[in-house]
Amino acid sequence: MTSSILPKPISASRVTISQLMHPEHANLLGSVHGGWIMKLVDEAAALACMRHAQKKVVTVAIDSMTFRHPIRIGDLIILNAEVTYTGRTSLEAEVQVLAENPITGERTHTNTAYLVYVALDNKGRPTQVPPLKAETEDEKRKMEQAVERQKRRLEQR
Repeated sequence: MTSSILPKPISASRVTISQLMHPEHANLLGSVHGGWIMKLVDEAAALACMRHAQKKVVTVAIDSMTFRHPIRIGDLIILNAEVTYTGRTSLEAEVQVLAENPITGERTHTNTAYLVYVALDNKGRPTQVPPLKAETEDEKRKMEQAVERQKRRLEQR
């Protein structure tokens, strides 16, 4: 069965969330709590997927999340999310996490995460999503890498 839904470009799904980190976001070491970062990553990825699918979505999987650099109180956390893969009802979003010192402007890439969602209809059942369309060579590469990640996920099930 061929989809009658028109493809949408990756660029249409892009979302950026920025939030200043306060003491209530910190762990005992003065760094932002990893769970708080994970919450923001999930929100950014879900928004990108909802933008693409124009449906509600639910989180199915988070591949992994490795924190390479701490985010400190007073840093601006910037999350850039976009859809990098679509199946029939599933979507993968990539989220790049940056920490910015708002005084100096210095930015540090702290981690990248890949999350998978399923789009839902109004009755809460999985529903078809638009195919994804690459507009640049970089986007084509990202989509090819996402297909490989999805193959690995399915093999691990």
